[in-house]
Amino acid sequence: MKKSVKLIDLDCANCAAKIEDAVKKIDGVTNASVSFMAQKMTLEAPDDKFAQVLDEAVKLINKIEPDVTVKA
Repeated sequence: MKKSVKLIDLDCANCAAKIEDAVKKIDGVTNASVSFMAQKMTLEAPDDKFAQVLDEAVKLINKIEPDVTVKA
């Protein structure tokens, strides 16, 4: 499954790169890309694990950048 989520208040390209690198390391993620300009993240993971992977990604994003709001 592939899904895009909005990253509201993502304020620097370096932060976007840090988030992308961290999310790619989550178990079950097949691909992840963060667009600073579009303020969104595209996440790919198996259908049966997607909800769990997305939850983990949101927690990780909040840890790296507490000001960023993730909107699915």
